[in-house]
Amino acid sequence: MAHHHEHSHAPKTYNRAFLIGTSLNIGFVLVEAWFGLITNSLALIADAGHNLSDVLGLLLAWGASYLVQRPPNHKYTYGLRRSSILAALINAILLLLTMGGITWEAIRRLQEPSAVAGGTVILVAGIGVVINTITALLFMSGRDKDMNIRGAFLHMAADALVSVGVVLAGMAILLTGWLWFDPVISLVIVAVIVVGTWNLFKDALELILDGVPKQIEPIAVRTFLQNLQGVTQVHDLHIWAMSTTETALTAHLVIPEGYTGDRFLTDTCEALHTNFGIDHSTLQIESGDPDYPCHLEPESHV
Repeated sequence: MAHHHEHSHAPKTYNRAFLIGTSLNIGFVLVEAWFGLITNSLALIADAGHNLSDVLGLLLAWGASYLVQRPPNHKYTYGLRRSSILAALINAILLLLTMGGITWEAIRRLQEPSAVAGGTVILVAGIGVVINTITALLFMSGRDKDMNIRGAFLHMAADALVSVGVVLAGMAILLTGWLWFDPVISLVIVAVIVVGTWNLFKDALELILDGVPKQIEPIAVRTFLQNLQGVTQVHDLHIWAMSTTETALTAHLVIPEGYTGDRFLTDTCEALHTNFGIDHSTLQIESGDPDYPCHLEPESHV
């Protein structure tokens, strides 16, 4: 007998944060591109293009945060919850590609040092620091609880750091004339960003491949189920992420006495939610009749 239990909890929405962040960044892209054109600065025009990728990253995360709240239908029986994992993965890939581009440019500049345009670049990069920091702070509270929000936060924090690097490099070059300072500081910042982004990429890839979310210890879940009253065996246990904030579980419980009533199922699902943060549990009760063995009992079967 199967039982299905879901906790209804409205996820925190970040619509206001996305609206403010996207508006600020679109405004900054336009200002930066305009300054780039009037000062004939290729660096500013290139950075405006890079900041346009941040707007794309924000829109991607915003779209996913909307899609996860769409109700299920006959085609998508879990709704579109997994779109948040997909958005986090794409955001990580976008960020890694961007860092690759910055690394390429930094290595080229180490070989052929070129002066960073003076005050205008420092001023515009300074505005970038402020805008990207404000946007990153809007997502800071949710970065530990939702991987999709973490993707948006990392994207903006990375940009704030890159802009800090431009300001520092510009000031150092104006004061000392060290042209190598710009590419070197860029490479240091890239290294810091890649570490955080790689973890996001790895975590998102694990979830999209139905890996057990890292905050859950599957052995502890199995042990908990095996220790329930009347349960002699647990098999076909699966734990996976439905979205970046919700976890699902299915399992077969062998109880020789047979079905123990709805209270057992309700209490078990509540305990799975309380102890492990599993929101959506489906449990199948079997009596272990040797004449009708479960074909999913072997661990090798999925």
